[in-house]
Amino acid sequence: IISIVTLLILIILAVGIYLIIHFTSRTASTTNVVTPSLRWNTTGVTAAGVGGSPGNNSSQLNTPADVSVDFSNTLYIADYGNNRIQKWLSGASNGTTVAGQASGISGSNATDLQHPAGILVDSTGNIYIADTNNHRIQFWAKGALSGVTIAGTGFMGVNNNQLEFPYFLALNENTKTLYISDHDNNRIMSYASVGTVAAGGNGFGTSYTQLEYPVGLYLDSLTNSLVVANSAAHNIVRWILGDNSWTQVAGISGIQGNSSSLLNLPMGVTFDPMVNTYVADAYNHRIKFFLPDQSEGRTIAGITSSPGMNDIQLNTPYSIRLDNQLNL
Repeated sequence: IISIVTLLILIILAVGIYLIIHFTSRTASTTNVVTPSLRWNTTGVTAAGVGGSPGNNSSQLNTPADVSVDFSNTLYIADYGNNRIQKWLSGASNGTTVAGQASGISGSNATDLQHPAGILVDSTGNIYIADTNNHRIQFWAKGALSGVTIAGTGFMGVNNNQLEFPYFLALNENTKTLYISDHDNNRIMSYASVGTVAAGGNGFGTSYTQLEYPVGLYLDSLTNSLVVANSAAHNIVRWILGDNSWTQVAGISGIQGNSSSLLNLPMGVTFDPMVNTYVADAYNHRIKFFLPDQSEGRTIAGITSSPGMNDIQLNTPYSIRLDNQLNL
């Protein structure tokens, strides 16, 4: 009997050891997550415009600001200096004017624009335009010949129905709520039927409740927050909708520089599906890439502090967008 009991104990121990080893091995193999290493070509290809040659013909641009990319990788460009929006098909050598005057003439009526900085195209092809120097947001339905003012009055001001040099835009497609970087009012405005302050609005400054000339916007639906290129404070901040302060995503508030952890007048920001952050670091003439929760970024386009017009350089990049293949 003793030998049988001993044998049973040995069998139980052997089975237990096998299960422990097997379970540990399976656990280790399933938790060993490899973070993908994203790489981009260091040499760029001109997709629109003629490098170093500003102009108003169909092949040229003049101080392009923001850009929007639709599902077919067609570019919509806020041709700021030409007071128009250009639609540029992938691989084309010329663009077509879809808002404003093709000649580049500015104005304030429904068919005109005056230095538009921001452009957003929704999933059905409608265009939202930050008509910056007209202090208004224009909505151009797909194929329309004129726009409709949906935010702002056409005159600068600080009231909730007014804007002062609006720059970039973000849209919640489900609720049709539009978010506007109200640059000179140091706030982000939320527009559904009326305007409300969604972020900032507490004056010009670097504290956690203030913004300093906000420009680029990204609506993060996963966290119900706005990510803001807080340009004059030299940082990227996250403002959860409904909160009264921000948390820092990249850069250091109030400190400019060109190291891997610092920014200099960041103008544009976007995320990819893996929640990595991309920053148009304007005065450092580069695009910075930040992994989630990392304060040190790496340059993926341009040469730090070296503006230029060759294929490996950038000159004051204002906007950053990704297409569906993560091309910049």
